[in-house]
Amino acid sequence: MDIFIVIVLCLVGILLVLVEIFLIPGVSFALIAGILFGVGGIFYAYSRLGIVGGTIALVLMLLAFGVTFIGLIKSKALDRLALKTDIDSTVASSASINIKEGDTGISVSRLNPIGKVKVNNITMEAKTLGEFMDENTEIQVVKVSPVQLIVKSLIKN
Repeated sequence: MDIFIVIVLCLVGILLVLVEIFLIPGVSFALIAGILFGVGGIFYAYSRLGIVGGTIALVLMLLAFGVTFIGLIKSKALDRLALKTDIDSTVASSASINIKEGDTGISVSRLNPIGKVKVNNITMEAKTLGEFMDENTEIQVVKVSPVQLIVKSLIKN
C-alpha cells in the first residue's frame, strides 16, 4: 500500500508540473502543488520505505519526469494547442500608402506623444518627435514608415 501511495503522489506531482510547463504560463498553483506532491511522495517513500526505497522512488520519479518531458516536446500532441498564425500586418494600414511626407492634417486626439491624426481624410495613429499636442492642432507628416506615422505641429510657439 505504501508503494501505491508513493506512486500516486509522484505521478500527480509530475502531471501538475508538466501542466504548468506546457499549458499554464507563469508560476501558478499547478507548479506549487506539483512540487509539493512530488516532494511529499519522495518524503513519504523515505519515511515508510527506508533510504533504499526513497532513493529508488526519487530516481524513478526524476527519470519518469525526464522521459515524459522529452516525449512531450518531441511528440506532435502539443502542436494542436500551439498558435500557428503569423502576424504579417503592421500598425500602419494600406490606407497609409495615400499619405506622403509633407501632407498636412489635424490631430483628432491629444498626442502625448502618440495619438490619432486625420490626414487626407484618413484617421491613423501617429507619433510626434517628443512634443505634446492638443486635439484639433494642425500637423504635418514628417515621416511615413510601415510601422508608424511621425508628425510635427504646424503651430509655432
